[in-house]
Amino acid sequence: MKHERALAYAAFATVCLVWGTTYLAIRIAVETIPPFLLTAIRFVIAGLIMTAFASWRGEHVPRDSRTLANLALIGFLMITVGNLAVVWAEQWVPSGLAALFVASAPFWMAIIEAFRRTGERVDLQSGIGMLMGFGGVAMLVTPHAAGGAYDVHFVLGALAIQIGSLCWQLGTVRGKYYLKNVPLMASAGMQMLFGGAFCAIIGFSIGETSRFTLTPRTFGALVYLTIVGSIIAYSAYVYAMAHIRTTKLSLYAYINPVVAVILGWLILREELTWVSVVAMIVILAGVALVQTTGLRRTKIAEAPIVEKSAA
Repeated sequence: MKHERALAYAAFATVCLVWGTTYLAIRIAVETIPPFLLTAIRFVIAGLIMTAFASWRGEHVPRDSRTLANLALIGFLMITVGNLAVVWAEQWVPSGLAALFVASAPFWMAIIEAFRRTGERVDLQSGIGMLMGFGGVAMLVTPHAAGGAYDVHFVLGALAIQIGSLCWQLGTVRGKYYLKNVPLMASAGMQMLFGGAFCAIIGFSIGETSRFTLTPRTFGALVYLTIVGSIIAYSAYVYAMAHIRTTKLSLYAYINPVVAVILGWLILREELTWVSVVAMIVILAGVALVQTTGLRRTKIAEAPIVEKSAA
């Protein structure tokens, strides 16, 4: 029991650190690898490995058309749009700021839930948290926060990341309600395969192969993203999710941006202004308000069940 708990926290630490480093790796990889092909190579290879591993473990790999259609749609939303948006944006947006833009993802989830018929409504605390968070995002899209990186491409990249974050959350919600009977490892592997395949089709059709080159630096970043960022970190996330309470696991959302900002500043010499630091604090405070609201609702919903079982 203690051994499992230690492994679970080691897996959690892996998720916190590794997913924070992927923004740096993406920023390096896009120096010579076009965004669609970068995303395609990373997720097709990772998807093949994870699907094969799931099959080897005896997990059921779905083959019916309805489940495959859902997996394809979710892969498109989360990989082809969600992840690709970050990769495309990091051609101009510094890695640390890209991670801070992604940190607004919980606000999009709250909005999606509010529009669902049986979803949670936005209360005062969540509303204040969302306003704070989007206010922090607005602070980042200014010359004082972006420094020398600020131009029209930077603004378009920031917008693309918000669209990608919305699509990522839409894919997450659809996966939660339409893939309940699909094993996690097989589901993730096939989502990666579909999402990567869509990126490959688009990348080839728009002629990205003519701009594809590899250097030792960008090849290393690609290998890191594929093996460490996708396969190892996701497997660690699945293990941690099975052994750690969701409320504790969600803390990685606070750690990833901080890791990305520090690494971008140390390794790539990305400019770190006082405005970007304040914006980071404001965004993470907004995330905390939204997430603690959800935690309080969960406790309230579970309270009658606990009392009944105690009787």
